[in-house]
Amino acid sequence: MLRIAVQSKGRLYDETMELLEESGISLGVSKRTLLVQSGNFPVEVLFLRDDDIPQSVAGGVADVGIVGENEFVERAEKADVIKRLGFSRCRLSLAIPKAIDYQGLEWFNGKKIATSYPGILNSFLKKNGIKAETHVITGSVEIAPGIGLADAIFDIVSSGSTLVSNNLREVEVVMQSEALLIGNPGMDDEKKAVLEELLFRFDAVKAAQGKKYIMMNVPNDRLADVTGVLPGMKSPTVMPLAQSGWSSVHTVLDEKRFWEIIGKLKSLGAEGILVLPIEKMIL
Repeated sequence: MLRIAVQSKGRLYDETMELLEESGISLGVSKRTLLVQSGNFPVEVLFLRDDDIPQSVAGGVADVGIVGENEFVERAEKADVIKRLGFSRCRLSLAIPKAIDYQGLEWFNGKKIATSYPGILNSFLKKNGIKAETHVITGSVEIAPGIGLADAIFDIVSSGSTLVSNNLREVEVVMQSEALLIGNPGMDDEKKAVLEELLFRFDAVKAAQGKKYIMMNVPNDRLADVTGVLPGMKSPTVMPLAQSGWSSVHTVLDEKRFWEIIGKLKSLGAEGILVLPIEKMIL
């Protein structure tokens, strides 16, 4: 049985649970449950505070964990990064009151900076030769300048709306962060085998993101032109229709190029274009 440590609430919790559900792992979760076992896959999920996950994985309380890169780097625990998951993206940034005329990093010399991430901040300041005082706060870091507790803050930024509402502006991005799958280096072979199957499922879900399955009818004399603009996984699937002189063409398109390619297909004579969502894609 593989034990996965997961954040107990927040955006990372929501996106992690969505990934597990899309990977076919069913969990009967209630808000007060600490440990839940899957009914259809050999995993159990341990719900923890985000800052406790790196330590729980490094100490063997959990075999793997899904945690923000910011927390993993800040805690500096001895665990392996198994996979970058690509969701719950944010950044760690320095922010100052809007009214200040900011000219560069030198402004922070001699200033007091409020943060929940003193390890990352102090490393950045030392690297750049800045001597500032770090004031550690757990909770609403963004209010510190407004109440005179600090001159600036170093905190997580997602949309930036929290900074705006507190009359702050982002001046330096120190670190980009996303969800990581981390693991205990001492997992046995049985747990590693379960982890491999879990990664296979995660990859299938991720491969399908931003993809559409396209089916269309194409005159045979335009097949070469149509297939020439289709970026299929290997090549488009072409099947003859009952109506003479026509074929059905199937392929997978990246959503980012969807409208560009659909326009080309119509101009080349494609008809009856059907677009379907893709849940999983096994590469």
